[in-house]
Amino acid sequence: SFGFEEVVYLLIFGTLPTNRILNKFRSTLAVCRDLPEAFIEDVLMKNASVDIMNKLERCMLVLYSYDDNADDTSIENVLRQSIQLIAQMPVLMCYSYQVRRKTLGKSMYFHPVKDGLSTAESILYSIRADRKYTDEEAKLLDTVLMLHCEHGGGNNSTFTCRVLTSSGTDTYSAYTGAIASLKGPKHGGANLKVR
Repeated sequence: SFGFEEVVYLLIFGTLPTNRILNKFRSTLAVCRDLPEAFIEDVLMKNASVDIMNKLERCMLVLYSYDDNADDTSIENVLRQSIQLIAQMPVLMCYSYQVRRKTLGKSMYFHPVKDGLSTAESILYSIRADRKYTDEEAKLLDTVLMLHCEHGGGNNSTFTCRVLTSSGTDTYSAYTGAIASLKGPKHGGANLKVR
């Protein structure tokens, strides 16, 4: 069935993947999910933020310093960075959520990234204390992820990213600006009202 990873591949490469290529792409995303060593302790857990969007912005900027080719804006390198960040963003989101739970006096838990899971499954596995989810929950989240992919070029975050990349800045700075634009209450910040 059609899923998030296929939509991502389509948006990046402009064509739908064959089953063989899709399986390879899913494997690539799974391998790229791992965060740099000590990133959780040094970046996510220090200076906890009451706003997850601010934490994601900080994480994105810090990832710049872990990339030996951070300023290389060649198509090949930006593609590598983008795939890496597409894989890591759900992990950063889930772990940032856990740190936020701690600031609210709730239990915090970090599950290691598990191979063989789709992006939706990986998110559900990471945010649940018991790591359990149903196929129906994974399919529903996969659908939500696909809908978020197809925002087009007119929304605030995509527009922000395009403006920043037009200046020749690095991928991490452009994505940080796009994330920052999501925080405002007239865009993605509206999601904060849904709890």
